[in-house]
Amino acid sequence: MVPISTCVISYGISSKTFHLPFLTTNAGYSVDMILERSGSSALEKFPNVKLVHQFEEVLSDASIELVVITSPNTTHFPYAKAALRAGKHVVVEKPFTTTSVESKELVELSQSTGKICSVFHNRRYVADFLTMKKIIDDGLLGEVREFFAHYDRYRPEPRTYGLWREHELPGSGVFFDLGPHLIDQALVLFGMPDSITADIRMMKGYSKVDDYFDVRLNYPSLIVTLHSSMLVREMGPRYMIHGTKGSFIKHGEDPQEELLKAGHLPVDPDWGKEDPQFHGLLHTEINGEVVRQIYPSLQGSFGKYYDHLFATIRNGAPLQETPEHGHRVIQLIECAFESSRQRRTIDIG
Repeated sequence: MVPISTCVISYGISSKTFHLPFLTTNAGYSVDMILERSGSSALEKFPNVKLVHQFEEVLSDASIELVVITSPNTTHFPYAKAALRAGKHVVVEKPFTTTSVESKELVELSQSTGKICSVFHNRRYVADFLTMKKIIDDGLLGEVREFFAHYDRYRPEPRTYGLWREHELPGSGVFFDLGPHLIDQALVLFGMPDSITADIRMMKGYSKVDDYFDVRLNYPSLIVTLHSSMLVREMGPRYMIHGTKGSFIKHGEDPQEELLKAGHLPVDPDWGKEDPQFHGLLHTEINGEVVRQIYPSLQGSFGKYYDHLFATIRNGAPLQETPEHGHRVIQLIECAFESSRQRRTIDIG
């Protein structure tokens, strides 16, 4: 097996938390280069990588096969575009781009260059989503009629890191930050909606960008509600699904992010297993009998994203997280902002 020679763009929270721990523990990848705009702190942990300070140095190195872009949102499109043109495969952190015009261009450029361009929709590989998908696929709730997803936090004060996310820049604000996760999950489960109704606003007095959203995806016989607020101190259910046969209620957060932030590497066989106290409640009818019981969560792992990507690059397996997936999320984000501005439901073309 020949490892994929990889460069990680930016050495910030995203790369340290969500990418490098999985790349460096996966034998299919070799992290040979890190771009750090200023300083050389990456060498403290990765002394054997080639540290560069200019993006042009990445493009000109013919040995680099894969470029992982974790820099600020405004750089996603120009960096991905340049890397594809330079003959590199590309992974782009969410949000894929800041406009649908840009995301469509990346779709077309990936096709014309024959290079992989994948969006990092890692929340497909968390315990709660995997469990809900199985419950729905197995028909345990009958026909789903309502789906509620909450990504709430209590953050009344300004950020102490990633400050650009709260500046008035393209792609800033909580909807571009957390919305892609929830929208992508909804699209995987239910496909594209017919229309969208959104309320996106600033709730905190100091906010310059949105810090709240309540978005409804409208289907012929289903309503999907995606919600996020930064002023929720007491958390309610993270997910609620109601169908013609029953309901599934889920509290708690997938454990991976907190483990990664604490410095744990994803090498334990129990990695991604959820604490049983957060397993969801299934109340439904099975074979004519009403059941109300705890439904054990499946094991998650963000690392599955990179396992699948390796299979695509080296073995030609179908790409799981495609640029088209990134494009449709950005399309819905734009429609949601338009709905919120006009205070009306927007049809999806």
